[in-house]
Amino acid sequence: MVADFGDVKVYTVNGATAGSSSSLPDWLTRKRAVKGKGKRVVREQVEGTVELIQGLEFPEASNRIKVTKDGHHVIATGTYKPQMRVWDLDQLTLKFERHSDAENVDFVILSDDWTKSIHLQNDRTIELHTQGGFHYRTRIPKFGRSIAYHFPSCDAYVSASGNEIYRLNLDQGRFMNPLVLKDEGNHGAIDGVNVIDVNPAHQLLSFGVDGNGTVQFWDPRSRAGVGVLKLPVSQLLSTGIPSSEASVSVTAIASRRDGLSYAIGTSTGHTLLYDIRSSKPFATKDQGYGLPIKVLSWIDGSSKMAGNSFILSADKKVIKIWDKSAPGSNFASITPANDLNDVVQAPGSGLLMTANEGIQMNTFYIPQLGPAPRWASFLENITEEMEDQTGRTTYEDFKFVERSELAKLNIEHMIGTPTLRPYMHGYFMPLKLYQAARVVANPFAYEEYREKMLQQKLDKLSESRIRTKKAPGVKVNKALAEKILKDEERAKKREERRKQKKGTQEEAEHPMDVDEDSDEEEKEGDVNLLNDPRFAKVFEDPEFAIDENTREYALLNPSSAAQKRSGPRAKTAVEDEEEESDKVSSDGLGGSDDSGSEDGASDSEDSSDAGELNKYDPRTRPGQKNQRVESAYKRDRERNRVANVKMVPVNAQASSSRTDTQATFGQRRNGPSKTPGSSTWGRNAKGTFDDNDDGGMEVSWLPSSTARDDSPEAESSKRGKSKKPEKRKGVESFGAGLERGHVQQELDENDRKGRTKRRTNVRSGSKNTFRRM
Repeated sequence: MVADFGDVKVYTVNGATAGSSSSLPDWLTRKRAVKGKGKRVVREQVEGTVELIQGLEFPEASNRIKVTKDGHHVIATGTYKPQMRVWDLDQLTLKFERHSDAENVDFVILSDDWTKSIHLQNDRTIELHTQGGFHYRTRIPKFGRSIAYHFPSCDAYVSASGNEIYRLNLDQGRFMNPLVLKDEGNHGAIDGVNVIDVNPAHQLLSFGVDGNGTVQFWDPRSRAGVGVLKLPVSQLLSTGIPSSEASVSVTAIASRRDGLSYAIGTSTGHTLLYDIRSSKPFATKDQGYGLPIKVLSWIDGSSKMAGNSFILSADKKVIKIWDKSAPGSNFASITPANDLNDVVQAPGSGLLMTANEGIQMNTFYIPQLGPAPRWASFLENITEEMEDQTGRTTYEDFKFVERSELAKLNIEHMIGTPTLRPYMHGYFMPLKLYQAARVVANPFAYEEYREKMLQQKLDKLSESRIRTKKAPGVKVNKALAEKILKDEERAKKREERRKQKKGTQEEAEHPMDVDEDSDEEEKEGDVNLLNDPRFAKVFEDPEFAIDENTREYALLNPSSAAQKRSGPRAKTAVEDEEEESDKVSSDGLGGSDDSGSEDGASDSEDSSDAGELNKYDPRTRPGQKNQRVESAYKRDRERNRVANVKMVPVNAQASSSRTDTQATFGQRRNGPSKTPGSSTWGRNAKGTFDDNDDGGMEVSWLPSSTARDDSPEAESSKRGKSKKPEKRKGVESFGAGLERGHVQQELDENDRKGRTKRRTNVRSGSKNTFRRM
């Protein structure tokens, strides 16, 4: 499981999940899988957990845990039965276990690997173990509390209840004279020594005294005390308790590798940081629970984030990692599911192992604290998968409710039953029961939910509609604001077109200059009247509203003022004539010519020419109309409406007082004597056409859809229809154009091979023009 503490993530890679606001309760994540046929084997499994080291557990509880100096093995002691277990980290499994007669209090690893160790038992015995097993056992006069080993002299120092520190020399195999602590300066009686620390830099011994709140420092070379550190008891005790009635004990000591810094843990739950050259602490940390500090250690600089100034402090409830320069804030805070007994850090990594009250021992991985150990380099990939699996906020089968919500659902009587499981400030209840209770308490819940969903869909649709861009915060002069926005959009489009046309060669040669110029242009383009704070009142204060009825406005905007006075501008004569010509002309050739066919049907246009003339794609010119297509469409409708009406020439009416508008230019020149209505109009006595004075011959006619009855074409068509087809000799006709015995005539060169030359004096199928070859 993963717990997120601010920006620091803590992954549980062994044991039960750490208790935090982002973790799930144990009864919810623990699943029971039934396997087996004859015997039903029940196995519990916790969701989202990883078992990094197999069998990292004890039958009942674990007391102490340590990692060897080479980093390849872990040694831990626990119960019940009292035993010591060793795990091989390279194989990630249990190496062996070794039982003892008494429960372990503390132990020290004497070699770089697991082969040699010395153990302090709770029955006043000291046991030495080697690779082969139990090696030797001896006893001390009083019950021991802590043990430490001094490598230069091969002395094992054992503290117990009382003021004596027993000294066992492993080289000679016998006890040496003990170190007797004295009450110097009337600090109080010494009830015992809780902890012993040996500085790795200069081998100075420090003893945490129980009862009087002092730390005594001894030199192992002279076996004499060199100083006493008095803790500020009055500051550490809670208010209202006299210092004479309460006592402060030192429960943990950790010396830094630099040989100058010490971390002192007290029975009141405080951690004090000292410099060996000063008697006043330079930092104080309150653990918060008021419980004795059990473990203190300086975090090595295994990562850039951790640096060299992090301290790990732990009581039986919580593990806190914090910076010595900012003790008020925590880098990480871990709350295990069970009470803690011991904590150790894998050398040079962000992995923490704990010994705790419970079967499973916990292992936590903090990537920000340090990298994964070499023997568990795959942790960096596994933790990402764990984060995806456990990053959920709702549960599939359970619903978390508060007590106030239980009153609304009328199920307060279920409190105390297995149905409602208390958790934090509320209860977990089955999801089906919660839904049923909601329906009973509020029968109209579904209708309200349905209306809510419909409103959400309507709001979503309304957001997708296209709206005009409005200037934000504009209360007055909206027309001016819209004009500014339009001008800005036009300027942006022009700039985009300019950038597209501009080549990339100049940018490649001078990239820095181009970027600076573009940035300056963007900055200049962003400044306008709308976002300039100096002109903010122009669009907010009504006193700055523009009056369009004033003379000054008309002088500055003459076109707008004129349009406002006279309305829309009237069209000129040229514009009217162009519009009229567009309406009348449909093909661009001066009129709609109708030519009759031989069979009297309505004439048909050339498909290729008509398609090219009337071709119009509205996508190319949105918002415009094709006048020629519309006029052609209207003409076709009129033609179909009067399909059976004979079209005769329109004769101009003679008038003595005025000239007929329907008369041609020649008629107007000849005068009213030659009217179109006369039988000899345009003809002489011989029936031929007269020539005009200007040397030309004038002919005027109006085409009709059908041929005239008295025309020779009509008579020939009638004769052609009534006449039966001639029968040819030796040719048998079957109808529908099928013949037998017909001899095909010999075709010319063009008919056999096709046309090899262009047609002359015809209109092109692609353009509405005549071409000359």
